[in-house]
Amino acid sequence: MVSMLRGIVTAHLVVIFGQPVFAGVYLSGNFDGLRLHALGADVVTSIGYLQLIVAVVVWVRLKQVWPFLASLGVVVAETVQYFAGQDGALWLHLPLGVLTVAAVALMFVAVWRRPVVEHG
Repeated sequence: MVSMLRGIVTAHLVVIFGQPVFAGVYLSGNFDGLRLHALGADVVTSIGYLQLIVAVVVWVRLKQVWPFLASLGVVVAETVQYFAGQDGALWLHLPLGVLTVAAVALMFVAVWRRPVVEHG
């Protein structure tokens, strides 16, 4: 179960790091960057929800609530981020993007440095 949580958080980190890159490509004048950024948003959000499901299983099976609470916070922020981007609310989309990348990076560090304890 811990390895599954580590894997999904690692995948989440990899794909979320692509988002500012794709945004930068678009802002540099390459309009394909916007398409990649939108596709990346779908992937990031989907992985975030998968992470939340894994965190629920960790909570139920291993009696560790912190991965669920952290994942819930990330998913809420990513969902707001997603819709702010679609609505063109860049005043919210850009700073929330920085926050979500930082939050996923912190979650990555937490699951690898302070892993969930498996009781058996």
